[in-house]
Amino acid sequence: MNKENILEVKELRVKFPVHGGLFLGKVAEVKAVDGISFDMKQGETLGLVGESGCGKSTVGKAIINILRFSSPDVDITGEVWLNTGESEIELLKLSRNDIRKYRGLVQMIFQDPYSSLNARLTVGQIIEEPMLYHTSMPKNERLEKISWLLDKVGLQAEQSKRYPHEFSGGQRQRIGIARALATNPKLIIADEPVSALDVSIQAQVINLMQELQKEFDLSILFIAHDLSVVEHISSRIAVMYLGSIFEVGEGREVYHHPIHPYSKALLSAVPLPNPDFRNKERTILKGDVPTPLRKPSGCGFRTRCPIAKPECADAVPPLVEKKPGHTAACPYV
Repeated sequence: MNKENILEVKELRVKFPVHGGLFLGKVAEVKAVDGISFDMKQGETLGLVGESGCGKSTVGKAIINILRFSSPDVDITGEVWLNTGESEIELLKLSRNDIRKYRGLVQMIFQDPYSSLNARLTVGQIIEEPMLYHTSMPKNERLEKISWLLDKVGLQAEQSKRYPHEFSGGQRQRIGIARALATNPKLIIADEPVSALDVSIQAQVINLMQELQKEFDLSILFIAHDLSVVEHISSRIAVMYLGSIFEVGEGREVYHHPIHPYSKALLSAVPLPNPDFRNKERTILKGDVPTPLRKPSGCGFRTRCPIAKPECADAVPPLVEKKPGHTAACPYV
């Protein structure tokens, strides 16, 4: 593992079995993630983008190693290495008990601020809970940290005695961010943290995350389908389609100068607020997204690609550097 990296994912594959028939045996499998590899440096934000159902959230859940406990039949292969600063840990090989000591280093901000908070606990108890399991702080220090974290995310210490239903969606997501910061993590996986919020609130939450990242030197895997949001916050962007990564590069470079045909199509669909650009050329893809149950051979995008050739069905194209620091999985671009 590279000493500069906080996270390295190697050939990650996640398959969910499909049961059917008289005895409910395995009749097929869904390839949610199909052999992806990437790395992250300390203090970096990597934006993971793609259409709904492409496997983005599954990647985040596989990294934090909660899929095996929520879906016992899932088949996960590959490697996920975490640099703790003292040692390098392969997260996928750890048992439930072994991973608990490292769980505080990797925290998650969930997509839905309405269902991700326990309605029976007060805000203070919600933020304190990870500290109880993953730190040895005494009660008085935990209470001080709760007040300090609430202040950091723009809430008041007195609000720690309230319940989640007393807050708006944006405020609940701030509580989720405070909970994620409670254990002093090195890596935060943000699973579409602003998709359920109004546009004006999205900007507030994104700006808050950027401020906290600079202050605490956090590494963030930012999962989203809104490319304009990802471009604003990300150091680098990785574009996913049907369980595979098709393009990786510096954030502004991928956003303004995409290489892969799918990235170009995805970006052309981003709405523009400026009426002068309403008639810009758009890339319209033909057909529907293939099902992960019957993924096309070779390049998964070939059935919809405007530049596809017969050879695209022969093998999965690897990520190849097209420009310095900018890779794409297509030999014809």
